Amino acid sequence: MNAKDQTIQKFNRRNFLKRSALLTAAAIPVSATCAVQMQAAAVQEKTPASNFTLWQLPCHRDPVKGEAYDFKTPEGKILSMPFKGNSYVFRTNNGKIVVIDGGVPPETDYLRGFLAALGNNVEAWFLSHPHTDHVGAFHEILKNPDGIQIKTIYHSEFSKEFYESVEPKYVPMTSELYANLKKSDFQVENVTEPGAVEIDKTQFKILSVKNEKEKRDAYNNSSMVIRVSDSARSVVFLADSGVARGKELLNGKFRSDLNCDFLQMAHHGEGGVGKKFYQSIQFKACLWPVSKNIFQNGGAVATMKWMKELGIQKHFVSANGIAVVE
Repeated sequence: MNAKDQTIQKFNRRNFLKRSALLTAAAIPVSATCAVQMQAAAVQEKTPASNFTLWQLPCHRDPVKGEAYDFKTPEGKILSMPFKGNSYVFRTNNGKIVVIDGGVPPETDYLRGFLAALGNNVEAWFLSHPHTDHVGAFHEILKNPDGIQIKTIYHSEFSKEFYESVEPKYVPMTSELYANLKKSDFQVENVTEPGAVEIDKTQFKILSVKNEKEKRDAYNNSSMVIRVSDSARSVVFLADSGVARGKELLNGKFRSDLNCDFLQMAHHGEGGVGKKFYQSIQFKACLWPVSKNIFQNGGAVATMKWMKELGIQKHFVSANGIAVVE
């Protein structure tokens, strides 16, 4: 490592630790309580140790606009976007780092610092779909890695005909992302069929890829759904799956893979796959990549009511700060 890289890494670590301390101090301690409960349950049930640690990264706030931020599109248009980024980081027992999505563009510095603190080497980076609240921070890193190394990037690339026809306002962003993926120095895998990636005895099983026949809520219903599991526990990431994707999953060959210990709530908990989907599978705890306002007053309120009806009592909410599952 040269002197410039060492300086960058130290800077990123300092920023991460500073931001993490501030966020932790301001966080509502729901997720910490859940972590203690889960650890206690694991000891009581004498479950085998897991091969990975999972972090749900916190939802940020703009110091002026609160839970919204201004996003400048590639063509120069300014959009007001909510802070509800989807960002998850894994570390295996052997130190391999895996990222799912990464969050919104203003969360880039925090993500850089987090990865720097873990060594700046990412074994695999999975992109669920090209909405900016999922891939915005990743795209900033892709354009300027600044010391971050990524072995393989996995995504399910939309055809130009598809993304130009279904959600016109996202065309410039999607086009720019795909162009930068193609010219990057990192290995990029376009996943066209479900399959699995094995990393340090942890399986990242892709249960669904793009579905260009579905034109309603098109990007969301083409979300890459991923089941992460080892011999001790499992997590299913639904990304922004809508009702159509939910039906497809329930009627598909990976139906049994939807049962899990931890479930990332579809579309940030705002309806997503719908009540029937949640009633049809088994899970023990919820991961909510959501802002405080949406969680307490928005579309997530009805979903939380469904969870109460199902008897789910353990919830990790990104608005409350960083959550650790280990």
